Amino acid sequence: MTASDRTRELALAAAQAAADKKAQDIVIIDVADQLVITDAFLIASAPNERQVTAIVDAIEERLINLPEKAKPVRREGERAGRWVLLDYVDLVVHVQHTEEREFYALDRLWKDCPTIPFVDRDLVPAAPAPASAASASGSEASPAE
Repeated sequence: MTASDRTRELALAAAQAAADKKAQDIVIIDVADQLVITDAFLIASAPNERQVTAIVDAIEERLINLPEKAKPVRREGERAGRWVLLDYVDLVVHVQHTEEREFYALDRLWKDCPTIPFVDRDLVPAAPAPASAASASGSEASPAE
């Protein structure tokens, strides 16, 4: 069994919120086949405690503003700002300081699990204008003739 559609929706929304705050190495791991207590982990990192906190706040804000609101049942690690965990039951978000991410290596621990693809929307190239629109605007652009 894989992560539910709702879990994927939450994970992708949370990942985009993290990316919007310049989180690094964002990975969504589908752990549904391995764990009974959750379906997916979102792991992201940041180089300092202030950015970890900003990423966590952005994720919480994005998920509470979804049409079907999501609020974490537990939030841990906020005081230190080195590794903050948000537990949404089906999704567990880990935002780690870069040093903690390297040390604990959750990615390696769960390397046998499939990942859920995520691409930051800001990194997707804009679609080129349709050819007919480009040629139409090109013909109007040279009235000097």
